[in-house]
Parts: sequence; C-alpha cells; structure tokens
Amino acid sequence: MRDLHLSLNQTQRVRLQAALDQLESDASSTAAAAASVTVADTIPVNHEDNILKGHGTSDLDGQVVATLCGVVERVNKLVYVRALRSRYKPEVGDIIVGRVIEVAPKRWRLEINFSQDAVLMLSSMNLPDGIQRRRTAVDELNMRSIFIENDVICAEVRGFQHDGSLHLQARSQKYGKLEKGQLLTVPPYLVKRRKQHFHHLEQYDVDLILGCNGFVWVGQHVDTTTKESTLLSDEPSDKEETNNAVPPETRRNICRIANAIRLLSVIGLTLSVESVTETVEESVRANVQINEMLGAEFYVQTVEREAQRRASLVRKRR
Repeated sequence: MRDLHLSLNQTQRVRLQAALDQLESDASSTAAAAASVTVADTIPVNHEDNILKGHGTSDLDGQVVATLCGVVERVNKLVYVRALRSRYKPEVGDIIVGRVIEVAPKRWRLEINFSQDAVLMLSSMNLPDGIQRRRTAVDELNMRSIFIENDVICAEVRGFQHDGSLHLQARSQKYGKLEKGQLLTVPPYLVKRRKQHFHHLEQYDVDLILGCNGFVWVGQHVDTTTKESTLLSDEPSDKEETNNAVPPETRRNICRIANAIRLLSVIGLTLSVESVTETVEESVRANVQINEMLGAEFYVQTVEREAQRRASLVRKRR
C-alpha cells in the first residue's frame, strides 16, 4: 500500500509531534521496551540454565547477542528475538486471502504475499454440486467455472509442500470466491493471529476478512446459506440478477471502512475489528467525508486519539 503524502500546516505538525512524543514515552515505560534489542545488543541470560539460542540470536565471546531488531522472547530455556517488522511467515491453520494467478491441471496457483505461490488443489475444496465424491476428468475441465485468473479467494493453510510452497484448503462455506468488495494490502505484521478473522459488521452490512498474510478483504455481506444455494444452482435466477448490484449505501460503507484500514496501516497501528470500527465511527461522528479520511487533519486526530488511549492504559497499570 502506498504511503500517504500529507501536507501538514504548522499547527498540525506541532500536534503530530506532541502525539508521537507521548507515544514514545508511553512505549519506553512499558515492560516490552526493557526487552527490546537492536543488532549486536547483549541479551542477559543465565548460562547455568543451559539455555537454547533461537532465531535472531548468536554466540559472541561467550555472550548471547541479538542479530535482529526486535523484542526478546523466552519460552522455557529457549531465547529468541521476535522481529517487529517481518515478512509473512505462514503457519498451519492461518486464514489467508489470495488472488488466482494460474489455472493449472487439478490445481489453482495463488499469489498470497509470500516468497512462493500457494497451491489450492481441486480435491481440497467443495465442488459446486456439494456432493462428496472423487474428482473426475469432467471436474478438471470445469475448473474455470469455479475460479479463473484474478479471482480473489479466501482459504486456509493446510500444510507445506516439499518445495516450500503452501498447500491450501477451502472445504467450508466460509471459504471460496470473494466478490463485490475491495482487496487491500497491508504489512503482515499489523495483522495478529486471532481466533476469529471473519467479521460481519452488521451496522454497515459489510464483511471484513483480516488475512494473516496481509491481504484484507472488505466487501458486501454474503450469507453462507445464500452462498451455498448459489453454488448448487446451475443458472442464476432472475431475482439474483436483479439484486446483483451493490446498494450505494453499502458501497459508501465499504469505501469508508477501506479508508480506515489504509489510515491505520500508514500510521502503523495493529489492525483489529475494534480499531477499524472505532476509526469508522469517529469519522462519522466528526462528519468527515470518505475522501477526507486520508487527509492531514483526520490523520493527526487519529494519532492523538491513539496517544490518549495508550496514556490512559499506562495510568491504569500504575
């Protein structure tokens, strides 16, 4: 995602700098800051415990030093450095959003913001007829009736192949093709792994999918029962064709939520359904237009609001 090029006036610069200084002071007072290291910093450890040196650490003159900038993590005897900014590292069970780049024999190849492409096998997803059976040559010939190039798909990481590429599966109705929305790209480290990555914002009639790989989908809400009935039907009905267009109000909601995600990504704040909803509600409360959400004034207001929130949390801990 491209960074915002904001033209701040003198007052906005002073407000922004004050908010950033407050965020820095709050961060330095937390326990995480005491465990943060840069390259070549010494990590204090007790050598009598027979520690295990993990990722981001090295042995230099009998001391454990960091080879990455990040936070020191300890799991029993294992000591490693968790980088604050890193590329997407897939894990089994991750919910990802990808784009089809190739329709190959018995598989689709997807681009998922990773060093290698992911593979979705024909046998790893439900067929349109919904019947559990072996895939035949006819199913392979009809693969383009399911997904074609540039289709956006939501799936789950099933495992790794011998060449290091990802093996995906989409055997649930919540997975599959995504339509009538926007695909956003954010840094993967801003999306934390949670129990729920599918969110239905009922007040906006919008579905929000936070992909662990940094691809975020914002689109019109699709009911799983409606999606299943659409897959089972060979031809769309007249009613479905009439209701194919997205209502203007839903389009505005999609754009407002997408701009909120863009703004939080540029600032560098962790993306969650709570932070996105709060930003959207604040823009509505302040009567900020959709195109003005990426402006200088709302940018400074968002940073100030985050600084106030973190300052209140620090006071409560004390």
